[in-house]
Amino acid sequence: MPINWIWLVLLFFLVTASFYFFYPKIENFFIFYPHRSFTTVPADWGLSHEEVSFVAGDGTNLHGWFFPLHGDAPTILFSHGNAGNISDRLDNIKRLLDHGLQVFIYDYRGYGKSGGKPSEAGIYLDGLAAYDYLVRQKKIPPDRIIPFGRSLGAAVAVEISTKRDVRSLIIESAFTSTRDMAKCMFLFQLLSPFLPPNYDNLKKITGITVPKLIIHGENDELVPFSMGKKLYDAAGAPKYFFPIERAGHNDTYFVGGKRYFEVFAGFARNSRL
Repeated sequence: MPINWIWLVLLFFLVTASFYFFYPKIENFFIFYPHRSFTTVPADWGLSHEEVSFVAGDGTNLHGWFFPLHGDAPTILFSHGNAGNISDRLDNIKRLLDHGLQVFIYDYRGYGKSGGKPSEAGIYLDGLAAYDYLVRQKKIPPDRIIPFGRSLGAAVAVEISTKRDVRSLIIESAFTSTRDMAKCMFLFQLLSPFLPPNYDNLKKITGITVPKLIIHGENDELVPFSMGKKLYDAAGAPKYFFPIERAGHNDTYFVGGKRYFEVFAGFARNSRL
């Protein structure tokens, strides 16, 4: 083999190894877009709530809002997407409350008033701590807790459902894994076969036995609609797929309108093993 080819091969492996070594930091850079300041607060929406502080398993201080309802309404444990913070979801929360669903939403580490810096392992710890807060502090039984995750939050909701007892699971605009997402990005297409399958929702969902509702916009411009369908196909029964015609990645409940909340709330109230 000519010497120039040897150096090219060595350079290729060096670049690939370096990329793989630094990939977690690169992945975090592309995944997390946290905001610290709140754009609005529950009082602006006329919503009664409780300020919640709790601690993740590694000692990270976390913050959230609990929106209680009277009676034994199902509790939506809301894991939000990768950008902004909990204040950007108040319109959505109000509509869930209007449909008789109690809500607990929290910020991942590095978002809003939560301490620390986000990572895959870290946000999983945050979701589990939020669940534990509901069970231990609010005394809400597991059969009334429904993890709900949108986009990145779907990975957290799936993780919670693999590690804790829950009533059911709702995920929306979910990807199969970050390796699969890399195949959709020009910068990472060639390297995607070498990347780890982080946030592996496709593998995890096969082991979740509770009822599952999978929601996806048919015109999702960020996470291909085919990924939502693939997650549904991989999941075991009982499972339900709710495609939303003309909806993109961030406007599912706007485009879905009344039907969206009827399906969401109906599933939340009636789903249990």
